[in-house]
Amino acid sequence: MPEAEEPRETGNIIGGEWMRDPLPPRRAPSSLPLIAVPIGDRDVVRAALTWNLSVEVARLGGRALLVAPALDGASPLWPTDGERPLGAELSLTSADSLGELYRAAQDLAVARAVDADEGGIVFVRVPPLWLRKPADAGNLLRWTLLLTTSDPRELLESYGITKLLRSTVPAAQVGVTVHGARGTEEASAAFRRLDDVVRRRLSHPLTSYGLLVDDLDVYRAIAAQRPIGLAHPQSAAARALGDVASLLLESSREREVA
Repeated sequence: MPEAEEPRETGNIIGGEWMRDPLPPRRAPSSLPLIAVPIGDRDVVRAALTWNLSVEVARLGGRALLVAPALDGASPLWPTDGERPLGAELSLTSADSLGELYRAAQDLAVARAVDADEGGIVFVRVPPLWLRKPADAGNLLRWTLLLTTSDPRELLESYGITKLLRSTVPAAQVGVTVHGARGTEEASAAFRRLDDVVRRRLSHPLTSYGLLVDDLDVYRAIAAQRPIGLAHPQSAAARALGDVASLLLESSREREVA
């Protein structure tokens, strides 16, 4: 039997030098990945951070969309429906259950993938009470982002959500971003505490998506209803948001549907 040939690079000799052929252009996925973000009805800080992450994903070249129930329309959680800073989009849907929210988000994920050559993410705001019926969520809860501070009560809440997700969606990947930390040591310690408990009791590691520092510019931007990266681009908060968005976008590309 002849030996199999080893794969060879393709290219051309130009001017006596070997030049690699250019990589084929990246194809747009058929659907953007969904990431569920549990956010309470009055949780303005988590909502603002999620919206700012979508703006930073757009800044990085990804297609960014945030989907939330229309019941949020009269709340201060979000900017004007349809606002598109840097191309990021907010869409309020009439869904009043987890299943309806999933279907609305999935339809938009397919529609927006058409012009997403660099990939992207559909962030989906999930009211925490809706998590009581996770079986209705389709694939929405297969990738979830938890935003938590280092406060023991919030870490316990994050553990409870992770336990619920893992009990009904065994393949769920739960990622955590620690916000409101006074520094990397505090944030890292908080993540380790939560991850240790989850590994020990649920036999499942969490994924770390970095930290968002506590910064006065965060609250100024929330009050002004402007993205932090546009209102205070040189701030520590803006840099941290960019770092977390980069981690999320990189992870999202592993989840794209070709």
